[in-house]
Amino acid sequence: MTTPQLGLKCVKGVALAVRDMARAARFYGETLGLPPASEGGEQAAFLLGGTVLMLKDDWYGTPTAEPNPRITLECADARALEATLRGLDVKISDAVELYDGSFYVGAFLDSEGNKLWFCSPG
Repeated sequence: MTTPQLGLKCVKGVALAVRDMARAARFYGETLGLPPASEGGEQAAFLLGGTVLMLKDDWYGTPTAEPNPRITLECADARALEATLRGLDVKISDAVELYDGSFYVGAFLDSEGNKLWFCSPG
């Protein structure tokens, strides 16, 4: 869906600070199962639907559990995702809760300590 005033459609790219590129690449590629995104024949990031997740180990930022801006990933079933992530030994920083009676929302920490939120309809 496109917003009428600005033409915004979705989150296209998100850059995440990482301390250990190989460890972060394993987390996003193997643990979460995201396909690689390539530029010029070299892997530059991972794909999540139409969004590019870029890992930056030479960036001004550092991994943080207190993100600004907050990134929320839409999923089919937040409660099921939380259970799956726990089964993969991923740290759940915020257990899934129902907000406003309409969305289930939770958060996990990636391999570098970045907090990522996830949600699904309630």
